[in-house]
Amino acid sequence: MTRPTARVLAMLELLQAGGQHTAGDLAARLGVDERTVRRYAEHLTDLGIPVQAQRGRYGGYRLSPGYKLPPLMLTDDEALAVALGLRAAERAGLATTEHAATASALAKVSRVLPRTLARRLDNLLLSARFTTPAHAGSPAGADTLLDLAGAAQARRTVVIDYTAWDGQQSRRELDVYGLVFHAGRWYATGHDHGRDDVRTFRLDRIASVRQDDGSHDGSYVVPADFDATTHVVSGIAAVGWSHEVAVVLRTTLAHAGERLPPSVGRLSEHVDGVLLQTRVEHLDGMARMLAGLGWDFEVITPDALREEILALSERLRVSAVRGAAAGTTAGPRSS
Repeated sequence: MTRPTARVLAMLELLQAGGQHTAGDLAARLGVDERTVRRYAEHLTDLGIPVQAQRGRYGGYRLSPGYKLPPLMLTDDEALAVALGLRAAERAGLATTEHAATASALAKVSRVLPRTLARRLDNLLLSARFTTPAHAGSPAGADTLLDLAGAAQARRTVVIDYTAWDGQQSRRELDVYGLVFHAGRWYATGHDHGRDDVRTFRLDRIASVRQDDGSHDGSYVVPADFDATTHVVSGIAAVGWSHEVAVVLRTTLAHAGERLPPSVGRLSEHVDGVLLQTRVEHLDGMARMLAGLGWDFEVITPDALREEILALSERLRVSAVRGAAAGTTAGPRSS
């Protein structure tokens, strides 16, 4: 939704609260001038909404007495999908910089539903409990998210002002390949012209988005085999950990993709199977994961991972022998 359209709807929301509102009051609450308020009122009138304008010192705008928007015609299943979808988005951290947006949207939906259905939905939302923890999230600006989405669909290069994790600020020319929501944060990934490489950017660290100045003519092409989700999640998994790991798994890429989520690392074709590349903090955990997969594998790097795997195999051997000896000592039980 564009910003002017959002403000027109915001003005309608203010008028629906009842009473008469001066142009100055509406202008202040909407963040526009009084001429723009008059234009918004004309736009609402063109849409068939009876906005009454009274001129003079004590004039202003109001809706015709008795006018109400018609109820939102949703089936029970549709209304349930909308309400639960908004609540799920709130818990997942899918918020913009307006933290109350979800609650406001739920209130608006409830207000225009038939009373019986609205009451049933309120009962559900008050009674429902969730076992998964809520994500606080890192809110991305609505304009940033929508502008990048538009650029991705139009295949148009944009310029972003970005602040990295260490506080360093930079201006980047970006071909947006996709947007990914992961673990409470929005990410944009695509070709960074300055680095001549595919990079990933957190949206909450993007200060502004604007169209390219025309130095890149025409639209760009996203590589056919590019998967934005895999690139973002595997890239996050590879950042900040102590040990760089490369292992060849004796399986197919399809089977590896079914068993290993993108957060584990990057998978690619290898002459002997599948190459898994990632970074980990604890090599003993990687050893246990490899052992649990049930495939033969070959460690390329680091050597310390081989040592962890040997140590794990020795612990398993000792446990197996101990179990066998305990069984022999106990002997058969008499009835």
